[in-house]
Amino acid sequence: MNIAIILSGGVGTRMGASIPKQYIEVCGKPVIYYSLIKFVESGSIDAYIIALDNQWKEYVEGFVSKIHINKPLFYSVPGETREHTIYNALKCAKQNGYADDDIVIIHDAVRPMVSKEVIDDCLEGCKNYDAAIAVIDVKDTIYQSVSDNCITDVPNRSTLHAGQTPEAFKLGKYLKIHDERSYEEICAVTGGAQFAANCGLKVYLSKGAEINFKLTTPEDLQRFEQIINNHQ
Repeated sequence: MNIAIILSGGVGTRMGASIPKQYIEVCGKPVIYYSLIKFVESGSIDAYIIALDNQWKEYVEGFVSKIHINKPLFYSVPGETREHTIYNALKCAKQNGYADDDIVIIHDAVRPMVSKEVIDDCLEGCKNYDAAIAVIDVKDTIYQSVSDNCITDVPNRSTLHAGQTPEAFKLGKYLKIHDERSYEEICAVTGGAQFAANCGLKVYLSKGAEINFKLTTPEDLQRFEQIINNHQ
Protein backbone atom coordinates (compact mmCIF):
# COMPACT_ATOMS: atom_id res chain seq x y z
CA MET A 1 0.00 0.00 0.00
CA ASN A 2 1.04 3.60 -0.58
CA ILE A 3 0.58 6.09 2.27
CA ALA A 4 0.97 9.79 1.46
CA ILE A 5 2.34 11.92 4.28
CA ILE A 6 1.69 15.62 3.72
CA LEU A 7 3.97 17.78 5.86
CA SER A 8 2.12 20.87 7.01
CA GLY A 9 3.69 21.68 10.35
CA GLY A 10 6.11 24.46 9.35
CA VAL A 11 5.73 28.16 10.09
CA GLY A 12 7.35 29.59 6.95
CA THR A 13 9.15 32.60 8.43
CA ARG A 14 10.80 33.61 5.13
CA MET A 15 7.40 34.20 3.54
CA GLY A 16 6.79 37.06 5.97
CA ALA A 17 3.08 36.27 6.26
CA SER A 18 0.93 36.34 9.40
CA ILE A 19 -0.01 32.66 8.97
CA PRO A 20 1.98 29.59 7.84
CA LYS A 21 2.42 29.69 4.07
CA GLN A 22 0.66 26.35 3.52
CA TYR A 23 -2.59 27.98 4.71
CA ILE A 24 -2.36 31.13 2.60
CA GLU A 25 -5.33 31.12 0.24
CA VAL A 26 -4.81 31.31 -3.50
CA CYS A 27 -8.01 31.72 -5.55
CA GLY A 28 -10.08 30.77 -2.51
CA LYS A 29 -8.16 27.62 -1.54
CA PRO A 30 -5.18 27.17 0.80
CA VAL A 31 -1.85 26.11 -0.67
CA ILE A 32 -2.04 22.74 1.10
CA TYR A 33 -5.26 21.99 -0.81
CA TYR A 34 -3.44 22.15 -4.15
CA SER A 35 -0.76 19.73 -2.92
CA LEU A 36 -3.21 17.28 -1.40
CA ILE A 37 -5.51 17.20 -4.42
CA LYS A 38 -2.59 16.23 -6.69
CA PHE A 39 -2.07 13.06 -4.65
CA VAL A 40 -5.81 12.33 -4.58
CA GLU A 41 -6.11 12.78 -8.34
CA SER A 42 -3.04 10.62 -9.00
CA GLY A 43 -5.05 7.55 -8.05
CA SER A 44 -1.90 5.99 -6.58
CA ILE A 45 -2.52 6.56 -2.86
CA ASP A 46 -4.25 4.17 -0.44
CA ALA A 47 -4.14 6.27 2.74
CA TYR A 48 -3.20 9.75 3.92
CA ILE A 49 -1.51 11.27 6.96
CA ILE A 50 -1.49 15.04 7.34
CA ALA A 51 1.08 16.32 9.80
CA LEU A 52 -0.09 19.62 11.27
CA ASP A 53 -0.42 21.70 14.40
CA ASN A 54 -3.69 21.04 16.22
CA GLN A 55 -4.72 24.69 15.92
CA TRP A 56 -5.11 24.16 12.16
CA LYS A 57 -6.79 20.77 12.27
CA GLU A 58 -10.38 22.03 12.19
CA TYR A 59 -9.57 24.38 9.33
CA VAL A 60 -7.97 21.60 7.30
CA GLU A 61 -10.78 19.16 8.08
CA GLY A 62 -13.20 21.71 6.64
CA PHE A 63 -11.77 21.69 3.13
CA VAL A 64 -10.70 18.03 3.24
CA SER A 65 -14.35 17.06 3.75
CA LYS A 66 -15.16 18.68 0.40
CA ILE A 67 -12.52 16.69 -1.49
CA HIS A 68 -14.19 13.32 -0.79
CA ILE A 69 -10.95 11.41 -0.46
CA ASN A 70 -12.71 8.07 0.29
CA LYS A 71 -9.49 6.63 1.70
CA PRO A 72 -8.29 6.30 5.29
CA LEU A 73 -7.10 9.68 6.57
CA PHE A 74 -5.14 10.34 9.76
CA TYR A 75 -3.58 13.36 11.42
CA SER A 76 -0.24 13.45 13.22
CA VAL A 77 1.38 16.21 15.24
CA PRO A 78 4.53 18.09 14.22
CA GLY A 79 7.81 17.65 16.07
CA GLU A 80 10.60 20.05 16.95
CA THR A 81 12.17 19.59 13.51
CA ARG A 82 11.02 18.44 10.08
CA GLU A 83 12.49 15.00 10.65
CA HIS A 84 10.78 14.67 14.03
CA THR A 85 7.52 15.56 12.28
CA ILE A 86 8.20 12.75 9.80
CA TYR A 87 9.02 10.38 12.66
CA ASN A 88 5.66 11.13 14.30
CA ALA A 89 3.89 10.44 11.00
CA LEU A 90 5.75 7.15 10.56
CA LYS A 91 4.70 6.05 14.04
CA CYS A 92 1.12 7.07 13.20
CA ALA A 93 1.21 4.82 10.12
CA LYS A 94 2.57 1.88 12.11
CA GLN A 95 0.06 2.37 14.93
CA ASN A 96 -2.77 2.24 12.40
CA GLY A 97 -1.75 -1.16 11.13
CA TYR A 98 0.33 -0.45 8.05
CA ALA A 99 3.01 -3.01 7.20
CA ASP A 100 6.78 -2.74 6.99
CA ASP A 101 6.71 -3.26 3.22
CA ASP A 102 4.18 -0.49 2.66
CA ILE A 103 5.52 2.68 1.08
CA VAL A 104 5.27 6.10 2.68
CA ILE A 105 5.56 8.95 0.18
CA ILE A 106 6.36 12.20 1.94
CA HIS A 107 5.63 15.61 0.42
CA ASP A 108 5.91 19.22 1.53
CA ALA A 109 2.53 20.94 1.55
CA VAL A 110 4.25 23.98 0.07
CA ARG A 111 5.12 22.23 -3.21
CA PRO A 112 1.65 22.54 -4.75
CA MET A 113 2.68 21.94 -8.37
CA VAL A 114 3.68 18.29 -7.98
CA SER A 115 2.44 16.10 -10.83
CA LYS A 116 1.15 12.53 -11.14
CA GLU A 117 4.26 11.69 -13.16
CA VAL A 118 6.57 12.86 -10.37
CA ILE A 119 4.52 11.02 -7.73
CA ASP A 120 4.38 7.77 -9.69
CA ASP A 121 8.08 7.77 -10.63
CA CYS A 122 9.00 8.25 -6.97
CA LEU A 123 6.74 5.36 -5.92
CA GLU A 124 8.11 3.13 -8.66
CA GLY A 125 11.69 3.88 -7.64
CA CYS A 126 10.92 2.98 -4.05
CA LYS A 127 9.47 -0.38 -5.11
CA ASN A 128 12.83 -1.38 -6.54
CA TYR A 129 15.07 0.22 -3.89
CA ASP A 130 14.82 1.13 -0.20
CA ALA A 131 13.81 4.70 -0.95
CA ALA A 132 13.50 7.32 -3.69
CA ILE A 133 13.64 11.10 -3.93
CA ALA A 134 12.50 13.38 -6.73
CA VAL A 135 15.42 15.40 -8.12
CA ILE A 136 16.21 17.70 -11.02
CA ASP A 137 19.54 18.14 -12.80
CA VAL A 138 21.73 21.08 -11.82
CA LYS A 139 22.01 23.41 -14.82
CA ASP A 140 24.43 26.03 -13.51
CA THR A 141 28.08 25.54 -12.68
CA ILE A 142 28.50 25.05 -8.92
CA TYR A 143 31.42 26.68 -7.15
CA GLN A 144 32.52 25.50 -3.73
CA SER A 145 34.22 27.79 -1.24
CA VAL A 146 35.50 26.65 2.15
CA SER A 147 37.63 29.69 3.01
CA ASP A 148 38.02 33.41 2.23
CA ASN A 149 35.01 33.35 -0.11
CA CYS A 150 37.27 32.08 -2.89
CA ILE A 151 36.74 29.08 -5.18
CA THR A 152 38.20 25.91 -3.69
CA ASP A 153 36.47 23.38 -5.95
CA VAL A 154 34.19 23.08 -8.97
CA PRO A 155 32.24 19.82 -8.73
CA ASN A 156 31.34 17.95 -11.91
CA ARG A 157 27.88 19.30 -12.74
CA SER A 158 26.80 16.04 -14.40
CA THR A 159 26.95 14.28 -11.03
CA LEU A 160 24.90 16.88 -9.15
CA HIS A 161 21.15 16.90 -8.59
CA ALA A 162 18.84 19.26 -6.69
CA GLY A 163 16.49 17.49 -4.28
CA GLN A 164 12.76 18.08 -4.12
CA THR A 165 9.88 16.20 -2.60
CA PRO A 166 8.22 13.74 -2.73
CA GLU A 167 10.50 11.28 -1.02
CA ALA A 168 9.37 7.67 -0.67
CA PHE A 169 10.52 5.01 1.79
CA LYS A 170 9.70 1.48 2.84
CA LEU A 171 7.86 2.13 6.10
CA GLY A 172 9.62 -0.53 8.19
CA LYS A 173 13.16 0.34 7.17
CA TYR A 174 12.67 4.08 7.50
CA LEU A 175 10.98 3.79 10.89
CA LYS A 176 13.75 1.48 12.12
CA ILE A 177 16.56 3.97 11.45
CA HIS A 178 14.61 6.59 13.43
CA ASP A 179 14.01 4.17 16.32
CA GLU A 180 17.73 3.45 16.47
CA ARG A 181 18.80 7.13 16.69
CA SER A 182 18.70 9.52 19.61
CA TYR A 183 16.50 12.58 19.76
CA GLU A 184 19.56 14.77 19.17
CA GLU A 185 20.70 12.74 16.17
CA ILE A 186 17.29 13.13 14.54
CA CYS A 187 17.39 16.87 15.30
CA ALA A 188 20.58 17.10 13.25
CA VAL A 189 18.97 15.61 10.11
CA THR A 190 18.59 18.14 7.31
CA GLY A 191 17.17 15.85 4.63
CA GLY A 192 15.27 12.59 4.81
CA ALA A 193 16.88 10.99 1.77
CA GLN A 194 20.35 11.96 2.97
CA PHE A 195 19.54 10.50 6.40
CA ALA A 196 18.39 7.26 4.77
CA ALA A 197 21.50 7.04 2.57
CA ASN A 198 23.80 7.75 5.52
CA CYS A 199 22.11 4.91 7.41
CA GLY A 200 22.81 2.42 4.63
CA LEU A 201 19.55 2.53 2.67
CA LYS A 202 19.77 2.61 -1.12
CA VAL A 203 18.03 5.76 -2.39
CA TYR A 204 16.94 6.00 -6.03
CA LEU A 205 16.93 9.39 -7.78
CA SER A 206 13.48 9.67 -9.35
CA LYS A 207 12.32 12.34 -11.78
CA GLY A 208 11.44 15.73 -10.38
CA ALA A 209 10.29 18.76 -12.36
CA GLU A 210 11.20 22.44 -12.54
CA ILE A 211 7.54 23.34 -11.94
CA ASN A 212 7.58 21.38 -8.68
CA PHE A 213 9.07 24.37 -6.85
CA LYS A 214 8.78 25.12 -3.14
CA LEU A 215 6.93 28.21 -1.93
CA THR A 216 9.57 29.85 0.23
CA THR A 217 9.46 33.59 -0.55
CA PRO A 218 6.73 36.08 -1.53
CA GLU A 219 8.06 35.87 -5.10
CA ASP A 220 7.40 32.12 -5.12
CA LEU A 221 3.85 32.71 -3.97
CA GLN A 222 3.31 35.33 -6.68
CA ARG A 223 4.58 32.88 -9.28
CA PHE A 224 2.18 30.21 -8.04
CA GLU A 225 -0.77 32.63 -8.00
CA GLN A 226 -0.02 33.59 -11.59
CA ILE A 227 0.06 29.93 -12.66
CA ILE A 228 -3.29 29.22 -11.00
CA ASN A 229 -4.89 32.35 -12.47
CA ASN A 230 -3.64 31.46 -15.95
CA HIS A 231 -5.26 28.01 -15.71
CA GLN A 232 -8.69 29.20 -14.62
